[in-house]
Order: sequence, then structure tokens, then C-alpha cells
Amino acid sequence: MECEKCKDPIEAGEEREHYGKVLCEDCYMDALSPARTCDPWAVHSAKSLEEQTGRTEVNEVQEKILKILEETGGIEPRILVGQLQIKPSDLEREIASLRHMEKVRGELRDGKKVVRLW
Repeated sequence: MECEKCKDPIEAGEEREHYGKVLCEDCYMDALSPARTCDPWAVHSAKSLEEQTGRTEVNEVQEKILKILEETGGIEPRILVGQLQIKPSDLEREIASLRHMEKVRGELRDGKKVVRLW
């Protein structure tokens, strides 16, 4: 059996159903809790934590994203997925976190969505 969204194989008994689709656990969790880049409360929380601690915590993947964006000046998400070799849903979550910290933002360039530094 395979996931109807990401096409990864699913072991018997590990499949999840969501709105009539058979999903792997990762895709099921993404469906239940999608990444939200525009979340004022998350931005407030991230900024408050930064003010209290005097620093911003980023993980290894987020560091790589920031480095790539610094080097390129901005890049399409699909290209970033390829460079990082992660799932698009994983990139969405990392970008959402960085957006909440006001480290990255999106913009349109020549009609294409691009992620760039804040």
C-alpha cells in the first residue's frame, strides 16, 4: 500500500484515512495540523521569547535555509526542497517557523513565489 499524497510505501496497519484518502502518518499529521505562516500569536510568542532570552533558536535545517537565502538573495520553494532534500511539507513547517521569527518572508518575482530573508 502507498500514501495517496506522497506516494511513500505504508506498512500494513499503519495507514490512516483522511477524507477518503489513504495517507501515511506524516501526511496524516500534516492534514490535521497544516503549517500556518500567517499566525500573529506565533509571531508575538517568537518575538517575546527573543526579547526575554536575547537570542533566537534555530535548528539545523533552518540554519541551512537561512544560509542558502543569504547566498542566493531568495529562491523558489521547489528549488529549496531539492537543495535541502526534504519533503515540501517539511519545508513549509520550517519556513512557517522562520516566518514567525521574522527571519524570512515570501515575495513574488516575475510571477513566481520566492522565499527571501526578512
